[in-house]
Amino acid sequence: MEKKIKTVGLFGKYQDPTVAEHILRLVEFLRQRRLNILLDEHTAEHLGKTPGPVRSRTAIGNEIDLGIVVGGDGTLLNVARDLAPHRVPIIGVNLGRLGFLTDIQADTMTAEIGKILDGDYQTESRMLLYAEIMRKGHIVHTANAFNDVVVTKGELARIIEFETYLDGEFVNSTRGDGIIVATPTGSTAYALSSGGPILTPTLEAIALVPICPHTLSNRPIVVSSDSIVEILVTGVANQRAHVTFDGQSTFSLEDNDRVYVRRAEIEVELVHPSGRSHFEVLRIKLHWGRKL
Repeated sequence: MEKKIKTVGLFGKYQDPTVAEHILRLVEFLRQRRLNILLDEHTAEHLGKTPGPVRSRTAIGNEIDLGIVVGGDGTLLNVARDLAPHRVPIIGVNLGRLGFLTDIQADTMTAEIGKILDGDYQTESRMLLYAEIMRKGHIVHTANAFNDVVVTKGELARIIEFETYLDGEFVNSTRGDGIIVATPTGSTAYALSSGGPILTPTLEAIALVPICPHTLSNRPIVVSSDSIVEILVTGVANQRAHVTFDGQSTFSLEDNDRVYVRRAEIEVELVHPSGRSHFEVLRIKLHWGRKL
């Protein structure tokens, strides 16, 4: 965090009845540290009372020096995509289940955040993906993704057909449930459950993970983060397919649509307590064996 922290934005998990008490506790703590506080408008709606100025999600990134997200990884993914263009660093407080990204526990959050504000922390830059959907020669939709861009079948249990290209070179043609294009951050999410590899968070790479391919020899591959991935949908004329971004937004695809995915020009800066180890997180969250 290069800038001196003067104003903090608070973001909470929507429709979680427990989030209010944690946000209000944070407000009191940050005020004691003489920091300015802005509340995300969607978070403020669920607090019952408004303990400070409220800003829209589109505006708040221009005014804050630090974002604190209270919720699960899904909440942080949502906030991170909006704050990344403003280069606002983010701290995650975990109210969810796994908490790969939100690594501060709620019961110790004031102590941990206090240490971070005192300068005892480590930062980590994580890549985003930028996706474009081209239809009949025109870009019809764009979106960023922190975890993954997923091309997948619709509601019916029918396989779809698609072709994959890398920097314009044909890779393969696939029949299956779809394909996941994942960042290193997203490699421990949907991609992992589909048999993909775990990538270390700062690796300059993108994982391509097929979802239930009909050909068993179709395996995940890892490519350079400088690559442009192109997915041509070729077999959905009589059925449905769609592309999702971090599992939080979606766009319906038509036959011969092309989905282009590349590394975004912006990144997400995460702030962690000092001494955090990615492999310790994996051991805890994935129940890996500890050192004997």
